[in-house]
Amino acid sequence: MAYGQTGTGKTYTVGRLGKDDVSERGIMVRALEDIISNISHASDSVEVSYLQLYMESIQDLLSPGKINIPISEDPKTGELSLPGATVVNVHGVDHFQELLQIGEANRHAANTKLNTESSRSHAILMVNVRRYVDGQDKDENNLQDRDQTDLHRSKPIPIVRKSKLLIVDLAGSERLDKSGSEGHLLEEAKFINLSLTSLGKCINALAENSAHIPFRDSKLTRLLRDSFGGSARTSLIITIGPSARHYAETTSTIMFGQRAMKIVNVMKLKEEFDYESLCRKLESQVDHLTAEVDRLEKLRESDKGKLERQLKECEDSFSGAEKSLMKRSEFLEKENGRLESEMKDILIDLNRQKDQNDLMHNKILELQANLNYIQEQQRAEASTYQSVLADTTQMYEKKIAELIRQSEEDRSHAINAEEQLDHMRELLSDHQIKIKQQELEHCSCQKTLDETTRMYEKKIADLMKQIEDRHHHSEAVEEEFDLAKKSSMQGQKEINELNMKLEKMHKLHEEGADELQFIKAEYEALLHEKAKLTEELHMMRERLLQEEKHRKNIEDELIKEKQLDMKENGGKGFSPDESMGVLHKSNPLKETQSSQRTTIAKICEEVGLEKILALLASEDIDVQIHAVKVVANLAAEDIHQEKIVEEGGLDALLMLLQSSRNATVLRVASGAIANLAMNELNQGLIMSKGGARLLANVASTTDDPQTQRMVAGAIANLCGNEKLHVMLKEDGGLEALLGMVRSGTTDVSAQVARGIANFAKCESRAVIQGHRKGRSLLMEDGALEWLLANSDCASTSIKRHIELALCHLAQNKDNWRDFMSSGAVKRIQRISVESSREDIRSLAKKTLNLFPTHQTDLFPTHQTDL
Repeated sequence: MAYGQTGTGKTYTVGRLGKDDVSERGIMVRALEDIISNISHASDSVEVSYLQLYMESIQDLLSPGKINIPISEDPKTGELSLPGATVVNVHGVDHFQELLQIGEANRHAANTKLNTESSRSHAILMVNVRRYVDGQDKDENNLQDRDQTDLHRSKPIPIVRKSKLLIVDLAGSERLDKSGSEGHLLEEAKFINLSLTSLGKCINALAENSAHIPFRDSKLTRLLRDSFGGSARTSLIITIGPSARHYAETTSTIMFGQRAMKIVNVMKLKEEFDYESLCRKLESQVDHLTAEVDRLEKLRESDKGKLERQLKECEDSFSGAEKSLMKRSEFLEKENGRLESEMKDILIDLNRQKDQNDLMHNKILELQANLNYIQEQQRAEASTYQSVLADTTQMYEKKIAELIRQSEEDRSHAINAEEQLDHMRELLSDHQIKIKQQELEHCSCQKTLDETTRMYEKKIADLMKQIEDRHHHSEAVEEEFDLAKKSSMQGQKEINELNMKLEKMHKLHEEGADELQFIKAEYEALLHEKAKLTEELHMMRERLLQEEKHRKNIEDELIKEKQLDMKENGGKGFSPDESMGVLHKSNPLKETQSSQRTTIAKICEEVGLEKILALLASEDIDVQIHAVKVVANLAAEDIHQEKIVEEGGLDALLMLLQSSRNATVLRVASGAIANLAMNELNQGLIMSKGGARLLANVASTTDDPQTQRMVAGAIANLCGNEKLHVMLKEDGGLEALLGMVRSGTTDVSAQVARGIANFAKCESRAVIQGHRKGRSLLMEDGALEWLLANSDCASTSIKRHIELALCHLAQNKDNWRDFMSSGAVKRIQRISVESSREDIRSLAKKTLNLFPTHQTDLFPTHQTDL
């Protein structure tokens, strides 16, 4: 186990691969090389598991998908095991180096002030060796049970010798004031120091022979329980930093080693009988004997089946002959019965025909009587028709006489009216028209009288003709009577069908009325819900406006305070002490932002994230701006990011980048995507949905420095994922990132430098681990020229990222020609001496050692300084 402060060489000592140079191999590779050289592949097996303890969670480095692996303990033997962890059977040293390289690539590392690639997890390599020993070669004195030996003397039980090697690369202990860990790095450091503290407590308890050893305080101490105070041989590697600055850490590390030396382990040979292999052999023999018994039983059953089939065939043939005779006799009996029944049917048919003839005769008599009755009725009807005709003619003559009398009266009235008209002509000039109309009506009445007389004469002629026609058709009454019966039956059927259709139509009408009532109720409910939503939207809009006003007021106050500080300092830049003062003054702004986020989170809980995301597609630009600001504030916190992506928030933000032309919407949406891009899973989703291409389009079409800063920050976060580099290059993300430096804004340049540093760091790691070869993608877009041109920037953040980017780019041998032709090697030598950061200086020195000797000889002055 390697223990010590961060950056003192634990991973270098334990886990170095040494592919090119055998002398540079670490303890892991050397140990496996020694084990493999001393085993026999016929009787021995070597199995390897490679795990990491990250933030008190056991994760599989050989299979990154397996996280939070549990620790189980055998209640009988007390052995610890990790169910679910990947176990690989190692065939050789090269195979093990490939596994180790995969595990190191999946291990968590980060850049701190003490180490540019600080391990953030405890790496644990588990090697299990099994050796099978023949029971006859084993001395009987070492057996635990002599009776068992006598019992199995004829067939000895095989013995298995087990051994387990644990090689632990602990994460370095660190002090937060020296490492400068913040945010997620701070949480990682807390878990690292907590597990190391638990390990120290166990060492102290073992050294003092305490009755209680707190192995269960941490998963690390549980895994290493057998290594301290158990049956193992333990070696502890202590790494320290020679700098006087780390005197306290060096002292505590040495004291830890002294306490560990007091622990006494008792080693013993671990052997056990391989009952499993013996059981498998016995089970195979039992299976073989069972199969043989089954085969004999099947043969016996097959012979028995043949005899039974033959007996059954004989019985079937006998029963078939018997059945055929029975069927023949039954057929004859049926034939006799059929003939007798036919004779009886013939006699019955003859009697029936006789009865039918009698019936027909009776029917003929009835029809004749009916015919006589019908003729009498027709005569009676004709006489009634004649009487009715006489009555109608008399009635019409009376009506004609009345009409004539009325016409005479009208004429007399007209004469009187004419006499009166002479006297009243002057006063009643308007009534002349009415009198003329009455005369016209009188004429029309006379005409109608004539027409009615002619019409009644025609009707009388038609009635006479109808009487004659009915007399002619009296002969066909019998046929029409039969047809009438049939038609009446059909009519009854049609009436029934129409009644059924009418009932169906009535039911459909009732159902339609019910459905109409239901639709009306739903429509009223929807109107009510719409009113509620509009009220909620109005309330949320008012809250957002209030928050926006509050935020603007605070920003104005902060700007005023900054201007006052600038005036007091004479317009000069801030010194480190003054910048700390500004940071303290900005604390109210942070508190206000946290209160804003708390308010927005409450609004999200009340309104619902789905409704807020739906407002991103609103046609009202003010509503859209407020909604995207709420989403951006929610995306700034990790707890909301997963829910935003699940509810389709990422798709809505990308759609805004594609379709919106509003500068505020583009700026805030880019910032929200930048917040989401801090998550590795979200980074893959953003790239798969064309997010880099949309960000590049926004960068090329906007001149707003704030929007460019948000876009550059989003692309910089994507640059920190090695798997997305090629896609980022193809979608124009790198070109857009370097193109935004033309704005000349310090904030934009800082984000560009950070993105280049992230890209170069991931790329150099992939080159060192053998995942990537060839010239850097950054060289093709002119990143080296920009880095050299801005390496003396006044901004500390920009300068630090540029120095890191140059050092990481120089670690790729395919980039050396560009570095030598552009003079970048001199710049790295200056960084190794003049950089304000110790870790960057050590990284630059390490990078210079990779260059060929004839190149470093070009700069003798700096070489002697180094």
